[in-house]
Amino acid sequence: MVDAPDVHEHEPIARYTDPVARYLLIYLCLLVLAALQFVIAFSHADTSAKFERMLLIAIAEAGLALAFFMHLWAEKRGFMLFVVLFTGFVLVAMQYGWTDSYRMEVGAPYTQPKVGVVPQ
Repeated sequence: MVDAPDVHEHEPIARYTDPVARYLLIYLCLLVLAALQFVIAFSHADTSAKFERMLLIAIAEAGLALAFFMHLWAEKRGFMLFVVLFTGFVLVAMQYGWTDSYRMEVGAPYTQPKVGVVPQ
């Protein structure tokens, strides 16, 4: 038998039996968090403070959406930990290429002609 709360032994298809009120409450929380982001965007805080606050709220929104609308709350905790760690690894690995992003503007290092030197 599967360990998820919504999977029945005689019927292996997941049947989500949660009340609609739970999903409406989560949706309302997401709307409140989105409104809070709107308020922060038009506040008179400096850019770094706005960025930090908006990022934390966005992480909370994503966590709620993943946990409830994608039903990750019903999965085993080991799987949730794997998803979080794997996503974090992918996001960190994607940042590896940013150090090379200026080559589009200035070219590869040491390939530009030196000033005052006549090419032969």
